[in-house]
Amino acid sequence: MANVIKADLQFVQELQSVGGDALKKCYQCATCSVACPLAPAENPYPRKEMVWAQWGLKDRLVNDIDIWLCHNCGTCSDLCPRGAKPGDLMAAMRNMAYRNLVEPTVVGKWMSSSKYLPILIAIPAAIYLLIWIIRAGQLGSFFPLFVEEGGHFVLAPEGVAGAVKYGGLFPGDFTIDPVFGLVALFVAFIFYKGVMKLIKGFQDTTPKTFVVGEHGQVSWIDAIKDVLFGQVATHAKWKQCGDTESDKHRFTGHFTLFWSFVILAIVTSIVAVTHWGGKIIPFIAPIGHTPMPLWSPVKIMANVGAIMLLFGLTVLTKRRLNQDPSKHGSSFYDWYLLGVIWAVGLTGIFSQLLRLANVPTLAYPMYYLHLVSVFMLFVYLPWSKLGHLVYRTAALVYARKTGRIAMQSREEKIFVV
Repeated sequence: MANVIKADLQFVQELQSVGGDALKKCYQCATCSVACPLAPAENPYPRKEMVWAQWGLKDRLVNDIDIWLCHNCGTCSDLCPRGAKPGDLMAAMRNMAYRNLVEPTVVGKWMSSSKYLPILIAIPAAIYLLIWIIRAGQLGSFFPLFVEEGGHFVLAPEGVAGAVKYGGLFPGDFTIDPVFGLVALFVAFIFYKGVMKLIKGFQDTTPKTFVVGEHGQVSWIDAIKDVLFGQVATHAKWKQCGDTESDKHRFTGHFTLFWSFVILAIVTSIVAVTHWGGKIIPFIAPIGHTPMPLWSPVKIMANVGAIMLLFGLTVLTKRRLNQDPSKHGSSFYDWYLLGVIWAVGLTGIFSQLLRLANVPTLAYPMYYLHLVSVFMLFVYLPWSKLGHLVYRTAALVYARKTGRIAMQSREEKIFVV
């Protein structure tokens, strides 16, 4: 009895629009799967994904765990004799996942095209502009100068030299912390829903790509430890992607950027914990009191993290600009992420420099832009390319748990001449 394949042509068109535009060039030579340094020896990717995409098999692709195991090193696209860009196809599938995985999917739609960028900017811009206007009305100035009294910022009296204090214009207790506290809860909830939906899709997929060639199952604890400490923290998979100069730059950029985020997250946590905890345990409050002196260990850590962030961004941006467009494409997801992280890093550094220079007419607008860019980075996180930090980690853990990938990678591909 013949099996009838029901192709979803709309899905194919959508896939082409988010980065898989060259998939029709594939003629199934399997070079991509043979060359991939990360694909399991049994039932490797991305050849099967190219077939499913050409045939419009949406049900298989949207729940395919292998689109998350691919780290988009580009080896397959470099060696493809037809320029079908299989690496871009895998990235396009992830882009579609970011777009449709969780509600509200309208945010995913906004994240898919530059024409919606004004909306993405307008939301945080309006929130913080409203806060700025209200505070300016209370203080009598859009560019106030402050002095510190009893741990609080008050307007500098006439004739007294004041200073730029961001915490005076945007008090953390009722402007910064409530907004970003709600953002953190919102993003955590959305990611929880997304991960649960992702895993359910893996469980329901038929046929399961990881049934062939299982490497033995382990406990959830062992799987999580292996992925977090053996892969995420070390970026070991990135090292396996190749040894060309471009591959080395890719590893260096991602590794540096990842650890800069970790360092800056630690700094933010120290400030938050000591600030709010200081209301109960007063002696810890000075540790995270801002603005910190430049010699503060926490401030030094923050500046080191900022320098690492800019270095990693420079490496990754240069690498993407130098890519051969005939082999590797770049989507809005790629440039949005790089652009917004650049905005966060540069506005953060210039906010510090302008505060130290005590130029309120430039410092406060720069800090405002910093708040807007940070909002854009984190609120839209579950629908952006940076969401792979959560989704790919969840997929790697599930793949390790089910035996799709081994604890230690093995190279068993056989070449027949």
